[in-house]
Amino acid sequence: MTVPDWQLPPGVDRGLWDYLHSGEMVRGYDEQMAASPLAQIDVAFCERAFPNPDRLLDLGCGTGRLCVHFSARGYECVGVDLSDEMLARAGENATAAGVRVEWRKANLVDLSGLPDRSFDYATCLFSTLGMVQGVENRAKVVANAFRLLKPGGRFVLHVHNRFFGGLGWGRTLGHWWRGLLGRPDAGDTTMSQAYGGAPLTLHHFTHREAVRVLTDTGFSVREVRPVGLDGGPARAWWRVYGYLLLAERPAA
Repeated sequence: MTVPDWQLPPGVDRGLWDYLHSGEMVRGYDEQMAASPLAQIDVAFCERAFPNPDRLLDLGCGTGRLCVHFSARGYECVGVDLSDEMLARAGENATAAGVRVEWRKANLVDLSGLPDRSFDYATCLFSTLGMVQGVENRAKVVANAFRLLKPGGRFVLHVHNRFFGGLGWGRTLGHWWRGLLGRPDAGDTTMSQAYGGAPLTLHHFTHREAVRVLTDTGFSVREVRPVGLDGGPARAWWRVYGYLLLAERPAA
């Protein structure tokens, strides 16, 4: 699907558009998820965070791994993604698993088609928020999650760590320096794609920034779990690959 740059949705640059619509990427996505320790750890984290089978919204659902998993356990799931290719594979995966999931094509920056306070739980996993371009657009995604949750509803977010040692010390120091200068691109890492297309930019968060993007919206942060490259807990700051955060919309 070819779209001129000026018609790209808010928060989506050419690299992200090319990535989301790569048939090669989608064909290998389930295998990639199955091999990732994070894809197992975040599901277990969500199982603990979402104890009762209620309504669950997955923002950036990809090929449906979370929705299929929770639908099989009695949850009413809605998966949202911008990629027709991802959603088609998600539908196939749900059918193969014998579960029913509602799939919606939408940009996470604009979820006006979903009603306020209509979900008990929401997620934005596997650094999906970091793929959204621009501070304001990322804030809108989190604000949408807040709006769509019922009072007392829970939100699980995953972000990558800006100061992970595996990024290389030159890149890490560059992130630190741009952050010190207050530059809006602090934390943005641009890399070539394995699937062709324009380079993909992924935003990496500091611990403080990840918490702030939630609390500025009105969420209360209940837990922040540093995660290592192997999916296990990480304590040294340079070994923290990313963070899983559990937030809650206040009941009052």
